[in-house]
Amino acid sequence: MKFLHHDLAACEKLLPGLAGRLSDVPFDELESAESPALALFKQYGGPNLLVPGEYEGIGASALDAVRVVRALGSLAPSLAVATAMHHFSVGMLYSLSPLYGDDSKLRKTVLDVMAQKRSLLASGFAEGRSGRGILSPAVQARETSGGYLVSGSKKPCSLSRSMDLLTASVGVSGRDGSPEMALLVLPADTPGISVHPFWSTFPLVAAESHEVRLEDVFVTDEDLLRAPPTAAEKLDELNETGVIWFQMIIAAAYTGVASSLVGRALDERRGTAAERAQLCLLVETAASLVEGLARRIMDGDLGNDCAAASLFTRYSVQDLLTRVVGMAVETLGGMTYIRSPEIAYLASAAQALVFHPPSRSSMSEAIDAYYAGKPLFFS
Repeated sequence: MKFLHHDLAACEKLLPGLAGRLSDVPFDELESAESPALALFKQYGGPNLLVPGEYEGIGASALDAVRVVRALGSLAPSLAVATAMHHFSVGMLYSLSPLYGDDSKLRKTVLDVMAQKRSLLASGFAEGRSGRGILSPAVQARETSGGYLVSGSKKPCSLSRSMDLLTASVGVSGRDGSPEMALLVLPADTPGISVHPFWSTFPLVAAESHEVRLEDVFVTDEDLLRAPPTAAEKLDELNETGVIWFQMIIAAAYTGVASSLVGRALDERRGTAAERAQLCLLVETAASLVEGLARRIMDGDLGNDCAAASLFTRYSVQDLLTRVVGMAVETLGGMTYIRSPEIAYLASAAQALVFHPPSRSSMSEAIDAYYAGKPLFFS
């Protein structure tokens, strides 16, 4: 069948065998709190998808990445959503590498070993916090004898129970007393890091989106990766690049979830040919919008205009998927809905795209100002 052909082919090419293994696991098991999906993702090299080839990673292009994410979303929704923040964190760390240099602690102690260990990264960055950039400090450090005590909380935090590393930006006092940002990459079992129940609803429970707390986590100056003094402009660029990648990956993940509903309607030949064709038209339009953003990244067309485009793409995909879900559920019919809990699950999970930051309402004034000629400010 042509539907999802390119996406599944990309997944098989870059992560051979993973889609087949996921397909062999019953859906309710894949989407349970004890899901094997993240372990399988790690086993088949998924954490290395966006790790550059020079670091012994897979080095997927943006286009291949969104196709793989869509394929995984159609098979294991929680897996695709959970690993969206992993991919984002990987992109952030490797993008930051040139600021610190090849001989830096970041490269020697983190980047050079991440691909070898297929590490899963949870994100403690400040994405989605009102008025803050993605790299703005989400946790704070206070000085103590011999180092710092770091405290803060991230909720929800995907991969909270399966993470190997926690990445976070942290606010510290500079050598002149002024506030500055530093980067932390801590093993998940570092004393003071704990996980607490937070996600209470049944859809996407396997994404492990619980609360991660840092309570007086002791770190030394050697653990803090301080941004070089000349990095301010580059950090602004990385904030925008982070926005672009996050919106693109998360839109691809939920397009995959909605695609699962469409695929079921096609497989079971439910509804009329016109209804099935309309379902394909809507979901493939969403996928094409995401792929268009990926091609823009590959062309190097980044910056504020592309960051704005990523947001508009995500909101458009959001609207399209709402239509897809409603039409797919209607086409599959009431008896299918009654007999298969998976239909209600997928319909609910696919709608969760609307909850990811930044919300459309929070961006209304910024979008209005953007079209009046001002740069788009992400709040």
